[in-house]
Amino acid sequence: MPHRIWLLAVAVLSGWVTLFAVTYLVERPLLYLTAPLLGGGWVPTTQLLLDCFALAASGWVVGYVMRRLRESRVMTGVLVFAAMLGVWNFGLVPGIDLPWLIRLVADTFHDARFFDGLVTAVTTHALLFGCLIVGGLLSRPRSVPPSIAGSS
Repeated sequence: MPHRIWLLAVAVLSGWVTLFAVTYLVERPLLYLTAPLLGGGWVPTTQLLLDCFALAASGWVVGYVMRRLRESRVMTGVLVFAAMLGVWNFGLVPGIDLPWLIRLVADTFHDARFFDGLVTAVTTHALLFGCLIVGGLLSRPRSVPPSIAGSS
């Protein structure tokens, strides 16, 4: 059991390192350089797209590290990383903030004017977490499909 916790910790740490590196070395400089070309209205959309790529890369790295460390449950590492990201974001992915989303759900029950914002926030969270999970799924080894022609 301690061995699996250690493997999980290494994989999750590698995901955080990847997310920090992609965010600070790729995403922010790219957004800074393209913002004048895109105009102010497209900056949030571009940032969301770059956040999706950063999360997919982080999910892939977590899954790859889990697989390289001989751990068969790749998605366990990705889901633990997703849970940690939902609680402690450190401002890396501004679209993910689960405590704020829970408060927004509570506010929506008190005032229906928050419903449109809630739909947007839930959709954004689903997209970002979906990119993270897809990245983890892409790290799994490819299986060879069965052939009806037999082996050559």
